[in-house]
Amino acid sequence: MSKSFVRTLCAGVVAFAISTGAALASPDHPVIGVVVKIGGIPWFNAMEAGIKKQADQLGVKAFMVGPTSADPALQVRAIEDLIAQHVDVIGVVPNDAQVLEPVLQRARAAGIKVITHESPKQENADWDFELASVKGFGEAYAKRLATALGGKGEYAVFVGSLTVPLHNAWADAAIAYLKANDPDMKLVGDRYGVAENVDASRQTALDLMRAHPDLKGILAFGSQGPIGAARAVAENHAQGKVVVLGPFSPGQGKRLVHDGILTGGYMWNPEQAGEVFVTLGTMVAKGQPIKDGTNIPGLGVVHPVGHNLIVDQLVDLNANTVDALAKSGL
Repeated sequence: MSKSFVRTLCAGVVAFAISTGAALASPDHPVIGVVVKIGGIPWFNAMEAGIKKQADQLGVKAFMVGPTSADPALQVRAIEDLIAQHVDVIGVVPNDAQVLEPVLQRARAAGIKVITHESPKQENADWDFELASVKGFGEAYAKRLATALGGKGEYAVFVGSLTVPLHNAWADAAIAYLKANDPDMKLVGDRYGVAENVDASRQTALDLMRAHPDLKGILAFGSQGPIGAARAVAENHAQGKVVVLGPFSPGQGKRLVHDGILTGGYMWNPEQAGEVFVTLGTMVAKGQPIKDGTNIPGLGVVHPVGHNLIVDQLVDLNANTVDALAKSGL
């Protein structure tokens, strides 16, 4: 366990308890804690801004806990602390869906509602919401990569980790599309669980370019993967030779895009996802029904499939859009 994480988490919990008081947690004035994959990176900084903004708008208490590394054990500890604080709703962006199942079960047994994001079909969750469908997101990347490479060449796939359900589902969809439609494109290896770490994705990209001189493209599903891979391309003087695509924070990646090193990609708005955590959390805390045709701000009209709420709201990342997106704080 990281000592810095424990200090940060404890300080946050103490400050939260002082500012709200456990007695204030109630369906009428719900308290919502959101545990993300990792703190301090632009993607989740934007999500935290959305959480705070919507909490102020709705007059509820909501806050984010960001572990110091993408370690499922740190998320378990954070959720356990939120259970001890008797919050009304716990939101999670899981690093490992299966590892979190027991602690989420304990949260629900304690009467706490659980909402997840980037984890469709999550066990022991009341609801999971997605701003992009698996098939739509994965195939959009596959088509863009195939177009960039002219339908030929070797490519690699990065994911946040091999246990992040959504990243791997996107990868499955992209790989399946390319196998069916672009048989001259060849996947190098299987996939690499490095895309939530800039340094790891950079080093993996460098290793792949050395091992596979004919590598032409990298699909990186995870906000740090495209950044690290693009830096490796620049370092290896492979600009124009290796295409890098993936979702990333516009503010973090805009220079790489304008330099022609990071080709671009698609994303959804993490600030919007933060707002949805609070909106949906408030609705479930108050017992408001979520059913087919319900209009949820940030998601629009939903058509639940089981406990999954899935919409397609893709944002195109390219040289023409990245500056405006970065200026908005993303």
